[in-house]
Amino acid sequence: MSPRPATRPGRATRPGPAFGRAAVLAVLTLGAVLSLVPFAWMLIASTHSSSELFHSPPPFLPGGELLRNLAHLQETIGFGRVMLNSLGIAAVHTALSALLSAMCGYGLAKYRFRGRGLLLGVVLATMMIPLQVLLVPLFQMMASLGWIDSYQAVILPFLANSFGILLMRQGFLDFPDELLESARIDGAGELRTFYQVVLPCVRPQLGALVIFTFMGQWNSFIWPLLMLNTQENYTVPVALNTLTGLSHVDYSGLMLGSLLATLPLMLLFLLFQRQFVAGLLGGALKG
Repeated sequence: MSPRPATRPGRATRPGPAFGRAAVLAVLTLGAVLSLVPFAWMLIASTHSSSELFHSPPPFLPGGELLRNLAHLQETIGFGRVMLNSLGIAAVHTALSALLSAMCGYGLAKYRFRGRGLLLGVVLATMMIPLQVLLVPLFQMMASLGWIDSYQAVILPFLANSFGILLMRQGFLDFPDELLESARIDGAGELRTFYQVVLPCVRPQLGALVIFTFMGQWNSFIWPLLMLNTQENYTVPVALNTLTGLSHVDYSGLMLGSLLATLPLMLLFLLFQRQFVAGLLGGALKG
């Protein structure tokens, strides 16, 4: 056997794959730790009084004011009630919006009709309209219907979601037309075909849409602020806004309320994380 040639002097050897994996893991770990810093600070700040947060140096360990801050938050804004309001509004809005987006996306993907391309272009164009342009006409519409300070005024106006329609359309594009024809030959109606045959096959896109829609409605502030006038009907963002006054800000209450408000979002993501990732990847890979 001939001897292996020696490495040329002055030529650096390439780092092995183990070094690259270690570097990627280190960067991901650092990013994960940095992303958890705000949540850690919210947790620590919610266990201290507002005055203690401005000590020098600030507290880095949990305190003993958690129960007092929670009781004050409940007494001040009725936090339990506003959490239920937000959960109900976000859940109903998400269910109706996801169903409407799925039906519209299915129609644009699988039905052939005149003007389909134009309708798709209109849906795309609505994504460029800022919310601020719609506030005044929508407010006038809700006032004419007598819906001011009502839950339906918060839920109904934004059910038609152009992003959701396009996401679901991408999910339906690769669904085989032969299966649709087989279901129709077997006597299944259009609604039964949609609910029992088509919709279960796009669960990844539907799960991603549910997360996006719920988060958007849960964090919505401007529109509920305009529509809701009584404290009993407030959502969490609107209720937390009342803790910021001209001369006093309840920072501990804000931190505790914000921390508790993130728990439903974290639970929702844990439940639908597989569908969320699969839905985003599926939408990105389909043409």
